[in-house]
Amino acid sequence: QVQLVESGGGLVQPGGSLRLSCAASGFTFSSYPMSWYRQAPGKERELVADITSTGSITNYADSVKGRFTISRDNAKKTVYLQMNSLKPEDTATYYCSAKRTWFSGIAYWGKGTLVTVSA
Repeated sequence: QVQLVESGGGLVQPGGSLRLSCAASGFTFSSYPMSWYRQAPGKERELVADITSTGSITNYADSVKGRFTISRDNAKKTVYLQMNSLKPEDTATYYCSAKRTWFSGIAYWGKGTLVTVSA
């Protein structure tokens, strides 16, 4: 059974940092590119960052470039999202996802973790 379980969300003040984790099981994690998406209330889900299966290539939305870092540990079957200099507009539910190839659609989704940036 495929599972993607996010953790690390919470309430943080503007300018603060959080690190999200996503633990994978039930599929060959090291073969799958991974992505983080987010969805704010009343808005569409958007891509935040993705990373190739080996971790050699990463890609970021313009809105988070220079502030967020995606990484992975294939031995631990975990993907991370380090979020620094957080802004109120980063408030959203963050979802971990896996895709079979870099250009394919999402194969698996996690259930999400809520990040709230507020003073």
